[in-house]
Amino acid sequence: MSFPIRSPHACVSGIVLVARLIDKVRLDDAGKLPTGYHIGLIPGKRTFDDRFCRFLGISWETFTASVRAGGSDEEILERCLAAGRRPDAEQIEVWNTFMQKRGWRDTGTPSLLLSKEEAGLSQRDDLLTFFDLMDVEEGRKP
Repeated sequence: MSFPIRSPHACVSGIVLVARLIDKVRLDDAGKLPTGYHIGLIPGKRTFDDRFCRFLGISWETFTASVRAGGSDEEILERCLAAGRRPDAEQIEVWNTFMQKRGWRDTGTPSLLLSKEEAGLSQRDDLLTFFDLMDVEEGRKP
């Protein structure tokens, strides 16, 4: 059986992270979100969930309501885009590139190193980003 949350690299309409966040909301609603996974916003801390909502200019509540309304991943994202902002191709490219490289030679590096240590993966020099770490922790190749 594969891990129940898609890779952060999985795209919906060309945007990374959306598929993963949809999975997390659905699993949380079903009471099946794996232990140790957070969902939504954490006061005083930037999360990928928070960054995604800021990117689209919507609240976490708007995102979860869109997921709970049902439909395909594309329909869910379209409701979010209609409620917030519709990034153009260049903005999506910048978003995807930023998120895919988060933790590599940036202000997130100390947090990535700590997360690798907590996961018992500090010896893995091939894990350069948070996306890499998530994929390995969930049984996928980085």
